Amino acid sequence: MNDEPSARIGILTVSDRASQGIYEDLGGPAIKEYLAEVLSSPWEAVYRIIPDERAVVAQNLREMVDDERCCLVVTTGGTGPARRDITPEATEDVCEKMMPGFGELMRKVSLEKVPTAILSRQTAGIRRGGLIINLPGQPKAIRECLGAVMPAIPYCIDLIGGPFVTTHEEYVKAFRPKKK
Repeated sequence: MNDEPSARIGILTVSDRASQGIYEDLGGPAIKEYLAEVLSSPWEAVYRIIPDERAVVAQNLREMVDDERCCLVVTTGGTGPARRDITPEATEDVCEKMMPGFGELMRKVSLEKVPTAILSRQTAGIRRGGLIINLPGQPKAIRECLGAVMPAIPYCIDLIGGPFVTTHEEYVKAFRPKKK
């Protein structure tokens, strides 16, 4: 039996249609698949699909960090300019510190692929002991964006008092300062 503590990672799909069963959620499973590929330390997913309602998104983010003890919550969906896209606003509602560098890097990487990436409003922030990152909804964009920011995620989790998260270095080399 492995006594190593598992990191709990929230995966939150924000989509009116997926939450109603109108179409299959592809974003949440894409996040889970990516994390299963790159993380080498034990972890478990806390997965939810919810509608594009600001209060509902904020409530779920709070629950995932405060009650479920997720050190990382990755959202998908709701980051565009449409009227119902409110994930960044809900994220800002619950975070004590915003981490704009995550969104800046994700947009930079996405802009290398598609000119409409400028319309995306991904962001990230810290709530207590959890890092919350907003991703776009498309599986390909999810992989590109997570791949860009993943090297910084384990060290950020260290800095906010979370578990020691490691990666398979052949996929992603996590940055940590060299010890003297």
